[in-house]
Amino acid sequence: MTSPEKIAIECLDGPSAAQSEPAFRLVYAEVFAEEPYEETPESVEATFRRFRSQVRKATFRGAMARTGGGEPVGIAYGYPLSPRTGWWDRLIAPVPADISREDGQRTFGLMEFAVRAPWRRLGVGRRLHEALLTGGNEERVLLNALPDAEAAQAAYRSWGYRKVGEAHPWEDADLHDVMVLNLR
Repeated sequence: MTSPEKIAIECLDGPSAAQSEPAFRLVYAEVFAEEPYEETPESVEATFRRFRSQVRKATFRGAMARTGGGEPVGIAYGYPLSPRTGWWDRLIAPVPADISREDGQRTFGLMEFAVRAPWRRLGVGRRLHEALLTGGNEERVLLNALPDAEAAQAAYRSWGYRKVGEAHPWEDADLHDVMVLNLR
């Protein structure tokens, strides 16, 4: 395994991320095959159908962590939420309008975030997260996290995220915590 200092973080726009889809897929499929996610090949394929659409957004931002030899070890990506986002509509209990208001620049939606097991607890995730948000002007970040994903939950809380609700982010999805990190 490579030491954390030798892990390079690369920021990617949509076209660059699209070219790196195999590396994004490798990390995603490996991490989300684990408990509590237990993603199937079919659900991974569905994620990457969405990915191909998401990378076409002009506001898409991605980040990839790689070893010095180029092996992908972590991914993060998302984009600012549009005023018409359905993210807030999926909450079990509505939140006040001042929380759910979107204008296309207010909130960065963190769509996916993953670090492969050998490189966890080394600061790679924090570096990925920081790189992804660098250069953005959003006032906050929004994500969904499974309550049973204890390590992810602990990382998000340590970075300042707070739970604002619960949602089924898509049809037949398990209940997720909806978490927000204020950046200002």
